[in-house]
Amino acid sequence: MAFDDVRNRRRKPREMKSIIENDGDDDNRTAGSRPEIRGAITKVSGPVISAKGMRGSRLYDVVYAGDAGILGEIICLDHDSAVIQVYEESDGICPGEPVVNTGRALSATLGPGLLGSINDGTQRNLGAIFEKAGDFIKRGLRIDALPGGREWEFVPALKPGCTVSFGDVLGTVKETSLITHSIMVPEGINGKLESISQGKKKIADPIAVVDGKAVFMTQEWPVRRPRPVLGFLGSNVPLVTGQRVLDTFFPIAKGGTATIPGPFGSGKTVTQHQIAKWADADVIVYVGCGERGNEIADILEEFPTLKDPKSGKPLMERTIIIANTSNMPVAARETSIYTGITIAEYYRDMGLDVALMADSTSRWAEALREISSRLEEMPGEEGYPAYLSERLSKFYERAGRCRLHSGKNGKERQGSLTIIGAVSPPGGDFSEPVTQSTLRITKAFWGLDSRLANQRHYPSINWNLSYSLYLDDLEEWYSNKVSMEWRELRDEAMKLLEEEARLSEIVKLVGPDALPERERITLEVAGMLREDFLQQSAYDPVDTYTSLKKQNLMLKAILAFREYATVMLENGRTVDEMRNDPIREKISRFPTLPEEKLQEINDVIKKMFYFGEAGSGAVNADNVGSGGEKPK
Repeated sequence: MAFDDVRNRRRKPREMKSIIENDGDDDNRTAGSRPEIRGAITKVSGPVISAKGMRGSRLYDVVYAGDAGILGEIICLDHDSAVIQVYEESDGICPGEPVVNTGRALSATLGPGLLGSINDGTQRNLGAIFEKAGDFIKRGLRIDALPGGREWEFVPALKPGCTVSFGDVLGTVKETSLITHSIMVPEGINGKLESISQGKKKIADPIAVVDGKAVFMTQEWPVRRPRPVLGFLGSNVPLVTGQRVLDTFFPIAKGGTATIPGPFGSGKTVTQHQIAKWADADVIVYVGCGERGNEIADILEEFPTLKDPKSGKPLMERTIIIANTSNMPVAARETSIYTGITIAEYYRDMGLDVALMADSTSRWAEALREISSRLEEMPGEEGYPAYLSERLSKFYERAGRCRLHSGKNGKERQGSLTIIGAVSPPGGDFSEPVTQSTLRITKAFWGLDSRLANQRHYPSINWNLSYSLYLDDLEEWYSNKVSMEWRELRDEAMKLLEEEARLSEIVKLVGPDALPERERITLEVAGMLREDFLQQSAYDPVDTYTSLKKQNLMLKAILAFREYATVMLENGRTVDEMRNDPIREKISRFPTLPEEKLQEINDVIKKMFYFGEAGSGAVNADNVGSGGEKPK
C-alpha cells in the first residue's frame, strides 16, 4: 500500500481535536443530560466490542451492549463508531444487536452501607446477587450497590438557614459500631440550607433541601476522577502494621505508597492480609484484582471471623472488599481498582485514615495489555501499552495525607489514604515493566524473596533488597512515641545483617570454623535477628501482631546479646556455649510473649547489661541463667 493511501486513512486533525476535547475530563454528566444514543454492534472481540451509530458519544460513557444489556464503557471514538470495553462475558453477543449509551461516566455509589459489603469490580453487591440469582452471576444483572430498604438514624449537624457548600457535613449516621458515617454535601450543590430532616431515613429519602435541590444520603462519583482536596500534609505519621520487619525496618507513613513485589508463592497475599487485619487505619478497602478464586474465598471466609484488635468488634465493620477473581472478565480488573480507590477517598474525606490493599496491580496491567492489543495499539516493553506508567502514576498519586474540603460551616478536617499494591513479576524478575514502573512511583519497597519463602521464613521480605524512603520523615515521631534509640537500633541491626551477608560468602568458601570467634558471634546474632525478629507467624495468636514498644524491646535485647556475648568470649566462654546460653533461649521465646509480660524483656536486658559491665571471671553459665541475681 502506498504511503499516501496510509496517510489518507488516518484520522483528520479536526476529528482528532473533537475527541481530545471530550477526553472524559467532564465527568459530572448525569443520565438524561443528552438525548439517548442508540447504536448497533458491528464487531465482537472478547471484551472489546465495536459499534456504529454512536455519534454524540463521549469517552468513558457507560453503555449497555447487546440484547443481554451487558455493562460497558467507551474507550475509543472515530466518526460515529465507538470501541467499547465490556465488564461482563461477551459470549453469544452478535453484530446487529443494540447499544444504548447512558450518557454517564462510570461512577461509584457512595453512602452508608458500604462497610462490611463485598462487591465485584463494578460495585455490584455479591451478597445481593447471591440472594437474587444464586451461585452464578447472570449477564446484564443490575444490582444496587447499597441496601435501599434499610433505615438509618440520621442525626443532623446543621440548622436551616445557614449556607453550605461542598464538603459540609449535614449530619451523621452510625454505619457500624466502629464507624460514624458523615453525610457530606455533594459536589455541585451549594447555597442556603432550607430544611433538614432527623430520624430514621432510607437512602432514597431526601434528608435536606439546599437552594431548592434535594440532598440524599448517597452521592455518585466518577471512578476515574480523584476527589478534590485542599492540600497535602507531610508524611510524618507512620501506619503501624504490627509486622516487625515493616514497622521497624521499612515503615510506611499514613498517606504513603508501598509496593510488595514477589514471585508466585512468596507470600504477597498473606502479607497484605496481615496489614489489612492489624494496621491502625480506621477503614480498610481490600481490592482482589484478578486473584485466584480460592484466595478470594479465603478472605471472604476469614475476615468475617476476625476481631478488631482495638475494639474487639468484628473487623468487617470497618472493611470493604472488592472481589474480582481471575475467571471474571478481564476488563473488570481495571475498574475494580478505580472503584476501590474512589470508595477509599470517600471515607478519607470524612476525616478518617484509610488503607487500600490492591492485590495485584500486575493483573490490572495484564488487563490493560489485553485491551491494548485488541485495539491494535503500538505495544511498549513486553507488550504492555506505552501508557502503563501513566496509569500506575494516576492510581498511586491518589494517596496522601490531606487537608479536606470542610465547607463553610465545619472545622478543617484531615484524613489519609495509604495505598499498598502487590506486584506479581513473572519468575520473580523485578526488572520487568510493571515492577520498575511501580518503583519509580512508590516510596516503600518490600521485596519478597522466593529463597526465604522456600526456607519457610515469613514474611519473606528480603532485608538486603527492600527500602523505605519514609525513615527520615518518621524519625521524630518514633523518637517521641517509641524510643529515642529507635533509629540508632534500627541502623545498627541493618549493619549487622549486611555484615552477615558478607560473612556468609566467606563461610561458603572456607566454612564457619575458619572465622574468628567475634565474627562467628556476629553470625549467631544475625541469625537471632532473622529467626526471632524478622520472622513472624501470621497464625500464632500472639506473634501475629507486635506493638511498637515490644518491637523496640525485642530489638534492643538482641543487640544487647551481641555485646553480652562479646564480653563473655573475652572471659573464656566459647561460641558454642553462648549459642546454648539460657538468655539466648529466653530471647527466642520473646515473639510469643504476651504484651502484658513485657517486663520480662526488660529484665533480660538489665541482666545482660549487668553481666556485661561486670566483665569478670566470676561470671559463669550457672549464675547467668539463675534469674538475674548478682553473682556471688
